[in-house]
Amino acid sequence: MNKEQLERAIKDYSWMIREIKRQRMMLEEDIGSKLVAASGVEATLPRAKGAINDPVGKEVIRRDKKSSWLAKLEKKVLFIQGRLSAIEEPREIAVLECMLDGMTISAISKHMGLSRKHIYKIKETIVDRMLQFTQSSQ
Repeated sequence: MNKEQLERAIKDYSWMIREIKRQRMMLEEDIGSKLVAASGVEATLPRAKGAINDPVGKEVIRRDKKSSWLAKLEKKVLFIQGRLSAIEEPREIAVLECMLDGMTISAISKHMGLSRKHIYKIKETIVDRMLQFTQSSQ
């Protein structure tokens, strides 16, 4: 993960956690609970070749895509969580926690009583420390 990707992942952390929770709940639902078999005349009509008209098959494909999406989100979240120990300074920890909770730079600035420019500098330091941690652990 490069610097820009890490910055984006930290910014997106809050919604990614919520989305992981939501996706897991959706994937745990009973697959048959939302599907209805064709009945009546429609069930006896021929289907076009190559077309997937099987609702269960379509649901399997959709859930497979959802699983891939979930795995990507989990990978990003775990990447960040695995590097939290690289941040040891109290101000940096406070800024990082605020960012992970979904606060904007302006909101963090007001919350901590520091300028936005100072918060940006702290954010840069956090990202650099996390990247250094990654390089030193490989």
